[in-house]
Amino acid sequence: MQSLTSIVPNANIAQMRIAIDARLTYYTSGGIARYIRNLIKYLPPLLDSNQQLIVQQSRKQRETLSPHPRAQRQTVWTPAHHSMERYALAAETLLKRPQIYHSPDFITPLGLGWKRIITIHDLAFLRYPEFMTAESQRYYNAQIQRSANEADAIIVNSEATKAETVAQLSIDPNKITVTHLAPAAEFSPASAAQIETVKQVHNIVGDYLLYVGTFEPRKNVPGLLSSYAIACNAQKNAPNLVLVGNTGWLFDDVTQQIEDLGIAHKVQFLSDISGADLPALYSGAKAFILISHYEGFGLPVLEAMACGTPVITSNIGALPEIAGEAALLVEKDDHAAVANSIDAILQDIKMADQLRVAGLKRAAEFSWQALAQKTLNTYLSV
Repeated sequence: MQSLTSIVPNANIAQMRIAIDARLTYYTSGGIARYIRNLIKYLPPLLDSNQQLIVQQSRKQRETLSPHPRAQRQTVWTPAHHSMERYALAAETLLKRPQIYHSPDFITPLGLGWKRIITIHDLAFLRYPEFMTAESQRYYNAQIQRSANEADAIIVNSEATKAETVAQLSIDPNKITVTHLAPAAEFSPASAAQIETVKQVHNIVGDYLLYVGTFEPRKNVPGLLSSYAIACNAQKNAPNLVLVGNTGWLFDDVTQQIEDLGIAHKVQFLSDISGADLPALYSGAKAFILISHYEGFGLPVLEAMACGTPVITSNIGALPEIAGEAALLVEKDDHAAVANSIDAILQDIKMADQLRVAGLKRAAEFSWQALAQKTLNTYLSV
């Protein structure tokens, strides 16, 4: 009987087919899904006539992620994070017979003759298991070492994640390529009219500070709230704090903390925000604050900078690498220091302007085109 691997052609054929798992884009709009969407947007124009991108999408997803002639949709039935996806997704992939298979969500399916590439965004589930849901821990912890070992190449989004991948998973650093993420093109300084319109739509009154992200332990929202309460006590007319993001498993604790700190009248939640509103929300903020315990990249930092907003962020993980010298870096658990940074931006107009200029320059150093090109180079290298 002919084996499954024997019917998959090798790379020495007229056309190179690259399959990419994009199923997660149906289930979430978070950071990994945004990475997948932008990669699929910027990669096809780089392909030549002998290369084709096969975009695997959930059968439930109506939209087609790329209309480009060198991108072809493959509708698959295997759900994301399914217990049998290693085998079921491999069987569906076999119908397209790619030479290269890219898993942007850490975990690779069974190999049936194609070269396998994975993207590791961070290793929070290994380093900070207490910050992850039990379901996420089971899915990633049980499979990440095997996937990393089996992968022909690994893509990470920061030097910090590369170092951690080498240390935590004992992976040869020569197997790893760093491809920095980037703010999407729509993230740029909004006009005063655009800012006012978005503020009216979301009932934001006056000046405000901003957080964008999910409400989960890793993001250290409780630390942000404690720091903000100190800032409010020091400055009675401190701007309100706007928290943008969908509720996670920390949300109930966050709402209780806000009540306990006596700042409920100054904190506003915005969920299910249209992506089209985010640039104006960033642009209108007096400062953007992200003091996470851990980030494999920290894309909102760059998004805020691209919109000309001063940034306060943690001095840990990939955040210093991404922010460079264009942000105020703070110790995530030093609430007084975070509060002082907030006060400094509000009181020192010259420093705030310097941060805006430096942030715009820093954000411009990152591009999705560069990421797509380095990703294609990784495909070709295997």
